[in-house]
Amino acid sequence: MPWNLDPTHSSVEFAVKHMVIASTKGRFTDYAVEADIDEANLARSSATVRINVASIDTRDAKRDAHLRSGDFFDAENHPAITFTSKRLEPKGASDYKLIGDLTIRGVTREVALDGEVSGPVKDPWGGTRVGISATGKLNREDFGLTWNAPLEFGGLLVGNDVKLNIETELVRS
Repeated sequence: MPWNLDPTHSSVEFAVKHMVIASTKGRFTDYAVEADIDEANLARSSATVRINVASIDTRDAKRDAHLRSGDFFDAENHPAITFTSKRLEPKGASDYKLIGDLTIRGVTREVALDGEVSGPVKDPWGGTRVGISATGKLNREDFGLTWNAPLEFGGLLVGNDVKLNIETELVRS
């Protein structure tokens, strides 16, 4: 059965090291989720996420423009990041390993995210909701995001590891 994203209770966020010493955080503000959740057997559920690259927000307009450029996401030629689930492996009562294909800048790689499913629950308006949290780490260079600058004291301006934190609340159609 299809489920719809509740964008007011959802987020797609990331963090990357800056100058080796601190994490810079950002988010995408425009994304869609198509989910088919099998309440009887969550492992048979599936989802596709489509993120509008131009919606990147790191609280710095100049940095956001650079991230949209050909040095990073190349939003003009690759306007979307997509994730298509392949399988959901149970790890505990509500914990799962979410495995799927992630496409960034035209490069597709299989990734595994740690996930937690909450619900389903009935909301006060008669609907049914489920919460899905996913976290993970990926190497941005694996997806062709290789721009960087060496630092005088050693290291690079932008870290390669990207930490992901995704929170979604879905409502049954």
